[in-house]
Amino acid sequence: MKSTQLISLLCLFFSIGETLKCYTCIFPALTSSDCLKFPRMCMPTETCFTSKAVGMKGGQRLVLYEKGCVSASLCGICGTKTAMGIVFSYNNTCCDTDLCNGGVGARALLSLALGSLFLTVLGPALL
Repeated sequence: MKSTQLISLLCLFFSIGETLKCYTCIFPALTSSDCLKFPRMCMPTETCFTSKAVGMKGGQRLVLYEKGCVSASLCGICGTKTAMGIVFSYNNTCCDTDLCNGGVGARALLSLALGSLFLTVLGPALL
């Protein structure tokens, strides 16, 4: 009986090791970098996803971004959903490596900002 329990416990640890870790937004965000995200372990049948939803309220275009874990059957699909009384068209994009739905990292954003500053300041002198 003890060997059966030990094998069951080992199987549990091995199955946990096979799940993905994905970023999950606490709330939908207005820009992909504004997502207050935290790492989360997905279920074994889930993959990481990022979703972009676009809606109109009056003449104002609204964009919401979401990240998290989702069933693989929901990857690559487009559709509509209603939030805050607004109909949004969305597109799900999935990936299958740990934290792959993180988007642009802080180092990339810093490099982009420094490059823009460099071109703004020294660009005219280089021409």
